Amino acid sequence: MPIENWSDNVLLVELADDPQFTDDLTTVLDTVEQRTDLDVVLNFQEVTFLNSSNIARLLKLRKAVVISNRRKLHLCAISIHVWGVFLVTGLDKIFDVYDDVSTGLASLQLKA
Repeated sequence: MPIENWSDNVLLVELADDPQFTDDLTTVLDTVEQRTDLDVVLNFQEVTFLNSSNIARLLKLRKAVVISNRRKLHLCAISIHVWGVFLVTGLDKIFDVYDDVSTGLASLQLKA
């Protein structure tokens, strides 16, 4: 499974296209609802498209991590096509987005 505990308080998730995308986000959501001390880093490197269901799951995850748990959610390595979806839907304004996983993980340490 592409979900791993990168550290005690950081969950690193390697996302892929559906149906794995949906399954992984469901698992992450369940995890952050049980462990409210987790920051989450999502690697979008292998994601080539987003549908409305994927967007709804991302928003639900954001609500759980950022709003309810008051933790960080970082999105990394978003392709140009998927980034276009973020721009059109306004998601670029509500998510913290980083060029790559290393930068996303490092920014967690800087903001700690």
